[in-house]
Amino acid sequence: MTSPLELAANAFTAAAILLAGRNNVHTWWTGIVGCTLFGVLFAQNRLYADVVLQMFFVGTGVLGWWRWLHGNNGAPLPITHAGWRSLAWMIPAGIAATAAYGALLHFYTNAYAPFIDSAVLVFSVIAQLLMMQRRIENWPVWLLVNTIAVPLYYSRGLHLTAFLYLCFWVNAIVSWVWWTRLARRERAGT
Repeated sequence: MTSPLELAANAFTAAAILLAGRNNVHTWWTGIVGCTLFGVLFAQNRLYADVVLQMFFVGTGVLGWWRWLHGNNGAPLPITHAGWRSLAWMIPAGIAATAAYGALLHFYTNAYAPFIDSAVLVFSVIAQLLMMQRRIENWPVWLLVNTIAVPLYYSRGLHLTAFLYLCFWVNAIVSWVWWTRLARRERAGT
């Protein structure tokens, strides 16, 4: 049975993800609430990397909110591409960090699926950093995260959360296309 905590966490997080995909600044405060609730839920389910991730999301939510509104010399931050040089170091760093944090969880905690949980953490951090900068490439990274997270959450009996992350997977594709169009419009000045 789905708990009220899981329902509330999913509701706020769903709102935040949909708002992010629509390039709406209200994504940040709804995300802060949803992540706080998810942090408690994941702690109850011994998904410790996800607890740390939710704490990261709360902190970066405040910074992301400010950056989207004022990050371009006081003006709203435009949507841009990250560039291949940035991505060329982020991906290998993400793999190495996943292995290192997964090993820590494996050897020093009773974490469930420590390496898979670690991959969700590390690549969510990368996606969040890209999103805070309004980089289009945040969406393919979110696709990877959601692909990993759906079976992980389902295996822990968090069926509503697994379904939500499946919806996030679809949203990431739609949002990737939408942000690409918005960036083209901004560059064209229309």
